[in-house]
Amino acid sequence: MPEKLQERDWEMLIRRIHAGKCTPFLGAGAAQGVLPTGSQIARDWAKEFGYPLEDAGNLSRVATYLAVKYDAMYPKDLLLTKWFQNLKSPDFTDPSEPHATLASLKLPLYMTTNYDPFMTQALEAVGKKTHRELCRWNRFIKDYPSIFSQNSNFEPSSDEPVVFHLHGHNECHESLVLTEDDYLDFLVNISSDNELLPHQIRRSLAGTSLLFVGYSLADMSFRVLFRGLVTSVEDTLRRISVTVQLPPVPDQDEQIRQYQTEYLNRIDMRVYWGTAQEFMGELRKRWEAFQKANG
Repeated sequence: MPEKLQERDWEMLIRRIHAGKCTPFLGAGAAQGVLPTGSQIARDWAKEFGYPLEDAGNLSRVATYLAVKYDAMYPKDLLLTKWFQNLKSPDFTDPSEPHATLASLKLPLYMTTNYDPFMTQALEAVGKKTHRELCRWNRFIKDYPSIFSQNSNFEPSSDEPVVFHLHGHNECHESLVLTEDDYLDFLVNISSDNELLPHQIRRSLAGTSLLFVGYSLADMSFRVLFRGLVTSVEDTLRRISVTVQLPPVPDQDEQIRQYQTEYLNRIDMRVYWGTAQEFMGELRKRWEAFQKANG
């Protein structure tokens, strides 16, 4: 059974959502059951290409092996060609589908480290004029079109939201953060260049509660987010945020869960142990009840 948030944490989160002061971050677990996991892809590649090390389930390391064996773009082209062509979208009519639930919250900004278009599709399905943006973290995508470059006064809104892909997306192969070198370059660049994130995005990160969905503490993308973005916010400005974490394996459950909870609580992060779908089912019920009670 998932470990629930305390009532005060739910109340805080719902009220922040109501005020538009919540920024979701979507990780790979948000597309669970629709796309294969990173570890599944890594193991397939490791078997196909003869990966010689023991960590065959680590996608960034197996991708690094392919980049060395072939070239830097090979694993990115391979990933998008095999897994992201003719994508079948999730069922946005499912009340516990993460993207659909998040789209129903009418927030101005959605951050994601996923490559897929599902968050944009979910918002468009409810009639939103949605802007799909990416972080221009390397020199090959510096001139990639952006609404923020076209209109410096543009502000994301509930009617015209932005889906911001930190680690690139499927329409631009060069934008993907995939190998270990990519993650290191991304972290260095995002930490040293304030212009990589539009000021509207940086302001949202500093001025909202963050909701992490589909991550585990072991994920490279989650750790990079912590180091490069979340912990850069001044302590006096940081709001309590929520992360949905998959529970550890049963035989190590209690010790690992206690350690990870304490670690995340130190940076004002409250933990919901469970799947993205479990969390979204409860979030939707609470959100609908709040709306009904408040007109």
